Amino acid sequence: MYIAITNSSSSSAIFRASSRVRFSTSLLPKPFHSRASLSSLPFRSVSSSSSAFRSASRWSHGADWRSTLTLRAQIGGVAPVVQQFQRKIANMASENPFKGIFTSLPKPEGGEFGKYYSLPALNDPRIDKLPYSIKILLESAIRNCDNFQVTKDDVEKIIDWENTSPKQVEIPFKPARVLLQDFTGVPAVVDLACMRDAMNKLGGDSKKINPLVPVDLVIDHSVQVDVARSANAVQANMDLEFQRNNERFAFLKWGSHAFDNMLVVPPGSGIVHQVNLEYLGRVVFNTEGILYPDSVVGTDSHTTMIDGLGVAGWGVGGIEAEATMLGQPMSMVLPGVVGFKLSGKLQNGVTATDLVLTVTQMLRKHGVVGKFVEFFGEGMSELSLADRATIANMSPEYGATMGFFPVDHVTLQYLKLTGRSDETVAMIEAYLRANNMFVDYNEPQPEKAYSANLQLDLNDVEPCVSGPKRPHDRVPIKDMKADWHSCLDNKVGFKGFAVAKEAQEKVVTFPFNGQTAELKHGSVVIAAITSCTNTSNPSVMLGAGLVAKKACELGLEVKPWIKTSLAPGSGVVTKYLAQSGLQKYLDQQGFSIVGYGCTTCIGNSGDLHESVASAISDNDIVAAAVLSGNRNFEGRVHPLTRANYLASPPLVVAYALAGTVDIDFEKEPIGTTKDGKNVYFKDVWPSNEEIAQVVQSSVLPDMFKSTYNAITQGNPMWNKLSVPSSSLYSWDPNSTYIHEPPYFKTMTMDPPGPHGVKDAYCLLNFGDSITTDHISPAGSIHKDSPAAKFLLDRGVDRKDFNSYGSRRGNDEIMARGTFANIRIVNKLLNGEVGPKTIHIPTGDKLSVFDVAMRYKEAGQDTIVLAGAEYGSGSSRDWAAKGPKLQGVKAVIAKSFERIHRSNLVGMGIIPLCFKSGEDADTLGLTGHERYTIELPSKVSEIKPGQDVTVTTDNGKSFTCIARFDTQVELTYFDHGGILQYVIRNLIKE
Repeated sequence: MYIAITNSSSSSAIFRASSRVRFSTSLLPKPFHSRASLSSLPFRSVSSSSSAFRSASRWSHGADWRSTLTLRAQIGGVAPVVQQFQRKIANMASENPFKGIFTSLPKPEGGEFGKYYSLPALNDPRIDKLPYSIKILLESAIRNCDNFQVTKDDVEKIIDWENTSPKQVEIPFKPARVLLQDFTGVPAVVDLACMRDAMNKLGGDSKKINPLVPVDLVIDHSVQVDVARSANAVQANMDLEFQRNNERFAFLKWGSHAFDNMLVVPPGSGIVHQVNLEYLGRVVFNTEGILYPDSVVGTDSHTTMIDGLGVAGWGVGGIEAEATMLGQPMSMVLPGVVGFKLSGKLQNGVTATDLVLTVTQMLRKHGVVGKFVEFFGEGMSELSLADRATIANMSPEYGATMGFFPVDHVTLQYLKLTGRSDETVAMIEAYLRANNMFVDYNEPQPEKAYSANLQLDLNDVEPCVSGPKRPHDRVPIKDMKADWHSCLDNKVGFKGFAVAKEAQEKVVTFPFNGQTAELKHGSVVIAAITSCTNTSNPSVMLGAGLVAKKACELGLEVKPWIKTSLAPGSGVVTKYLAQSGLQKYLDQQGFSIVGYGCTTCIGNSGDLHESVASAISDNDIVAAAVLSGNRNFEGRVHPLTRANYLASPPLVVAYALAGTVDIDFEKEPIGTTKDGKNVYFKDVWPSNEEIAQVVQSSVLPDMFKSTYNAITQGNPMWNKLSVPSSSLYSWDPNSTYIHEPPYFKTMTMDPPGPHGVKDAYCLLNFGDSITTDHISPAGSIHKDSPAAKFLLDRGVDRKDFNSYGSRRGNDEIMARGTFANIRIVNKLLNGEVGPKTIHIPTGDKLSVFDVAMRYKEAGQDTIVLAGAEYGSGSSRDWAAKGPKLQGVKAVIAKSFERIHRSNLVGMGIIPLCFKSGEDADTLGLTGHERYTIELPSKVSEIKPGQDVTVTTDNGKSFTCIARFDTQVELTYFDHGGILQYVIRNLIKE
């Protein structure tokens, strides 16, 4: 429903929903994956018992790495629905009101690359001033214009962006493809399977529930760091991953058979966003001879990483992605675009991670929620593609829908490096140049109109980390020791732990594998090189290897009780670390490869050693984790690490060597040599020149080609999974992983209409920055939680609980896991921390789930009160589905994170915002009141953003803003949710 883009500019180093309530699947100019056998291609067709992928074409850059292949050339035989779809695509140009600008793109040597809609042919001077990111929206609207789903008025709104964007106008957008990972992909496939059942029940054709755009699903969120510091860690962790997730993986493999156009990348292949960057990203599509820009929405908020490649990509909720798969145009507010000018050059020793943490703090302060950020300026010549992808990746952390880097020469160099064919790269350059969407820094740059402008001199960036609880709380390394001590002193909050002065220097000793270990406040117990944010960037990964090498040569060792790990985002990283000879030094420092997935960054850090865990818990130690991730919200990384710092991979190694975050790197040694000499940070830190040399000699194109040819073959455990061939899923009522959700069980063909709220109790009363990790945690299932009780009652041993993220295919567990974060702060508990609340009628203090069920069984509505930035963090649709299943009817907050707000709407929950300057505290609301929200009974009487009156049973009355931002969202609300709307419209066709 929204877009997130990142801007890709030049550098010498390669590695430095519809605007109306309109629905039709009959005219969808979209590419798709085929179910046909592609025996001539490296992608082998999938049988139920073997093979990695279902057969699929790799659009635009081809299934092999040598040539571009048109859709028709790659497909042998196709299903009737796909054949019909192809005919619609072929007829599309002749039906388009803009067919007069549909023209040929010639090849220099003769012939043509294909045909395209030419923006310059419109001869409209307003287009020349449009930001590059807005031009992608414009091209899509023109190409899809049929005066039904997309109208000429929609096109005009985008052309007139400079005047219309401040007015919050609504436009439709049709992404080219959808990207999933397994945590969000499993519930998406569950919903699709359930929708097929609903179609059957209501007399519709269940075969209409099929993706009409390419869907790529990468399994990367399930591997946990159970085994670390071991040469066999990768295999051991994968064995455990399959033991825990066999049922989930088999379900996904079934989905790749049962649904058209769905490609599943097996476990052990890499992190979704790095695979997207290095392999899946097309940049320009060529579908049936029609050329157009690549664009993607993903069910992971860091889908924005692809913006660094010049591809428009952003995160959406799973329910929005499902609607997109089924042909529903996305409705979005035409965004403002913040121009971010870069100048100068990074100083020696400063990394891309330091840069992105600086950019994140700047943009968070400026305020870019719901906006695009587009990067430009002479400083772009100093940024590699990987650097740009790092900046783009953290768009959710700075709040933007996209952080966009337009395509330039560096993009083309990267495409060649990563194995895209010369012919494909030539097509991409020719198309983008012809449509004035390519940036050539050797030519004068046209002035672009931006909604606002920011500027950063790269020379001003300094080494830094962010934490201890939020990604935008940047701390310069030189200030780290002072900042840490202020955090110990401060009251409990984002920058405080309230540790008494007399306890701050406490040292705890404990036995660890036959030796004496010690911990104090600030001791590092987890050091993880993890996350697509950084593992996609060879400069910081090889930089970490150089730090490890220098430390080994000086005789330094990371303390054995620190849980160290290295989880590359693709097999390419393993190859260049081996080529460089640096992996052996990382191994010596404990940073052995543990698997290919998100691991620690999403909370899959595994257990700490029992003696370490006991020392922390028994002595109330504020232990620290240092990770090269993008999220460090409290309770996310590990339940026992209250302080969590984001840092570059080289800094992760440095802090692991020091063993503490309570250190001044400029003045204090990080260790001593075997002969007792102090070793300082500067002694192990590599120069930019050292890093550049090893990157140049170690990162080679053949590494990308061999890696991505190999992943199409899967792995033995994946290939052995046997799955049924039926198109309808046979639900197992005893399964604790995959369960039929209740969303459509009572559904009829008549929309239920809008609902108000009558005499609702407050289930929870929150302050600011409640994240989706608080609402629907992804990590471990606490032994005393309702979800744990549910599993134990069904014979599941505690060791087999797995994580909440892995259980997202089971609504019964996820409803119990909603608001189950052990660090959640609910004002109804008067300062007590934990996943409980008060049942207002009786005063009983119980788990949130148990209280919610009491209200639900009594037929009583509930609401949630919240502060600013409610729902920030990961794009997690269960953070909306869970409250829905608990009976929550509305959330009243100071502000919402954009994806979460739209997810609430998609599940039929009312999002209300307090008026500016007001919140629950200023209005004197305690949460012990009963709340009534009056809404008209007809959806036609509700307007986007209208005022709504809320009254309480003790005589208070206040006005809120209804955060239905578009007419389409109101239509979803009228139908009880977005998926119900899609089902009814598919049946009516």
